[in-house]
Amino acid sequence: MKVRHVQKRKIGVIGLGVMGKPMAMNILKAGYPLTVWNRTRSKMDDLLAAGASGAESPKEVAEKSEVVITIVTDSPDVEEVVLGPQGVIHGAHPGLVVIDMSTISPTVARKVAEELGKKGVKMLDAPVSGGDVGAKQGTLSIMVGGPEETFKECLPILEVMGKRITYMGPNGMGQTAKLCNQVICALNIQAVCEGLMLGAKAGLNLKKLLGVVTAGAAGSWMLSNLGPKMTERDFRPGFKIRHQQKDLRLVLSFAAELGLPLPGTALVQQMLRAVEAEGLGEKGTQAAVVAMEKLAGRKLTE
Repeated sequence: MKVRHVQKRKIGVIGLGVMGKPMAMNILKAGYPLTVWNRTRSKMDDLLAAGASGAESPKEVAEKSEVVITIVTDSPDVEEVVLGPQGVIHGAHPGLVVIDMSTISPTVARKVAEELGKKGVKMLDAPVSGGDVGAKQGTLSIMVGGPEETFKECLPILEVMGKRITYMGPNGMGQTAKLCNQVICALNIQAVCEGLMLGAKAGLNLKKLLGVVTAGAAGSWMLSNLGPKMTERDFRPGFKIRHQQKDLRLVLSFAAELGLPLPGTALVQQMLRAVEAEGLGEKGTQAAVVAMEKLAGRKLTE
């Protein structure tokens, strides 16, 4: 019996930062034909060396692809690469799908989907959680909004990048789920900072404290992964404070649209602003502990 080989869809990736580059590399390793574009062209080099093709604009990426993935910094960046003068929309053709994996405003996600729809292009908003480690390992959590049939069609591509992929509903719902995720992440980081500082101030061995608390009901990804980095003062970024602040700005703006108070989220945003005032906006979110150190009048580890 002859085995029928299914031709893999041509993929384009726009945005090759801390997250986008390893995600694109996993797509390439999975055997998908890949075209890439990034504003800073040097960030394309490793992927080109690995066998990807380069493009001169997002428009060209769309022209060469069946599915275009965008993963850029903020809502205006998505609007620029998708709807701008050299944007994906100008390379639209029958069957094209856009998957935006950035973290942006749910309102903007719906607007972009509507504009693409006028050209016959389907869009999924599919933001991710799991940081740079998850991006490299292909174990991201991906929350998806958009037409369900398009989600099902693109699921094999999403499975190359993520371990838990969940359909959340129509366009905008993926982004809404991500903002909920960011609220929980931010408050969890603050909880880790406060718990560790309490232990430090009381004279506990922080390594032992982390061991016992991680194994109990207070255990979390943030505690397991960022707690040790705080005690070691390892502030190298997996996810930058500057980017966390952007996400919290989106959260609070969206909450305002809903008339919803989020007092804890607002507090964490101000704590992180204090860290930014120390010139640490490019550091990882574990540098949030610096604000607690200022309040406590001591370093976490002395």
